[in-house]
Amino acid sequence: MRDFLRRYVFPNFGLKLISLALAAGLWVAVAREPAAEVAVDVPIEFRNIAENLEVITEAIPQAQIRLRGPEYLVRELRPSDVHAEIDLSGLKPGEHTFDLTARQIRHPRELAVVQIIPNQFHLAFDARLTRSVEVHPRVFGTFASGYRIGQIVVEPSTITITGPESRVAAVDAAITDPIDVSGTIERATFVRHAYVSDPLVQVTASNPVRITVVMEKTPAPDHGH
Repeated sequence: MRDFLRRYVFPNFGLKLISLALAAGLWVAVAREPAAEVAVDVPIEFRNIAENLEVITEAIPQAQIRLRGPEYLVRELRPSDVHAEIDLSGLKPGEHTFDLTARQIRHPRELAVVQIIPNQFHLAFDARLTRSVEVHPRVFGTFASGYRIGQIVVEPSTITITGPESRVAAVDAAITDPIDVSGTIERATFVRHAYVSDPLVQVTASNPVRITVVMEKTPAPDHGH
């Protein structure tokens, strides 16, 4: 025991005593630090979602997390320090209700979760579908007298879309931004983007579409006798 004290305790004994006093003082200061609360709005993060699964609920809820702890830590807290995570391992298409508890909240360990709003939320999921649909250009205009549209050539004529199966299956065609061909008497080519109005259905490539409008003369009226 004497050898232990002589070797590990007595050397620099004064410095060790000062360090111990500083540590105790710091602990007392932290313990006396007034507590504070803060509310942080964070997006709900989904983990382990299957590759062929899509969320079909348009409004994904956010969570408001109320945390409590030492005031100096609450003041330094950033929204990026808090995460609400839901594990979707093995989830199948359909409607599902999830509980959001303190176990799903990642946050600085010195703080405690005191409230979660909402503590439950409901989402719907569908299998992912990818398919091609035709592009229907939106052409309008005031044509020169004696002319009409003879042909519209769209390149590419189809685009690929992807999204929840039920929403993709309901899409008849993609459309383009409006194309004004007023005054065209021969042919004109326009470049527009094709899109689908459903926000949950995505166009897989953003390449623009070339639309060539070919005009033709209207046949002369037949005044037969």
